Amino acid sequence: MESRDEVAPQLMSRDKCPECGGTNLVHDHESGETVCSTCGLVVQEMTIDTGPEWRAFTREEKETRSRVGMPTFYSVQDKGLSTTIGAGSKDALGRKLAPSTRFQMWRLRRWQVRSRAHSSIDRNLALAMAELDRLADKLSIPMHVKEKAALIYRKALDKGLVRGRSIAGIISASLYAACRITVTPRSLREISQASLVDRKAVSRDYRLLLRELDIQIPISDPVTYLTKIGEKASLSSQVQRRAMGLLQEAREKHIRAGKDPIGLAAAALYIASMQVGSHLTQKDIANAAGVTEVTVRNRYRTLRKQLKLEFD
Repeated sequence: MESRDEVAPQLMSRDKCPECGGTNLVHDHESGETVCSTCGLVVQEMTIDTGPEWRAFTREEKETRSRVGMPTFYSVQDKGLSTTIGAGSKDALGRKLAPSTRFQMWRLRRWQVRSRAHSSIDRNLALAMAELDRLADKLSIPMHVKEKAALIYRKALDKGLVRGRSIAGIISASLYAACRITVTPRSLREISQASLVDRKAVSRDYRLLLRELDIQIPISDPVTYLTKIGEKASLSSQVQRRAMGLLQEAREKHIRAGKDPIGLAAAALYIASMQVGSHLTQKDIANAAGVTEVTVRNRYRTLRKQLKLEFD
């Protein structure tokens, strides 16, 4: 005859009580027990709850939610998948740790930090992502643009483009490429000034990324720079709307081809401010846009001549 321990798994597979054979089993998820409602036998205890940590009020809501961890981030060296040993001196119950335990945790924490950067690629990513965090914070870069820049840098690192070149220069070029792809109004001059890398070096690394990674960059639209320049120059929304209309008209007449988008945006804002009677000089617009007065003057003359604008 089979023993009771051998029969129990077979009965449990059929959701039956091994004592009375009843099928009315009650699952208590709080205590982790399965109890037979007929005879009161605890059929199973310490069951593992594989359901979600949150509540679901409908079947559709329960099916769409699953047990997941934190999302991965390309802007973090290990993509955010590693754990961190805290620097606290107390346990989970709030009691102080013994000196020997604190010393042991300190050694474990030190070796954990060392193990996270055991190869040259890990050390390179740690330096690059720290520089990217600094640039993103200084230039107020959105999170999705930051992630795009980190992905471009990782592709460059896998292809060996970082070897023999400056990490700060490649990460700055990756950030500029991400800004161009996502149509984020950040100029090459702003990124080079924030990264303390020469503009020519960032431009050279940017062209290298475009050539080796086959990145398709959309044509920059001057309209995206209107709000940024207008806020720096303290221009009203009326002026910005007029400037947007001028740029759209210039686009229809193919005047914008081959022109610096920032210079065109600055010239359009200067013309719009003149139309509404605002006392704004070319120097003020040039300082707000980060270009020279000569650029603003040349683009102003081009727009005025091609669009046949007349002023009092």
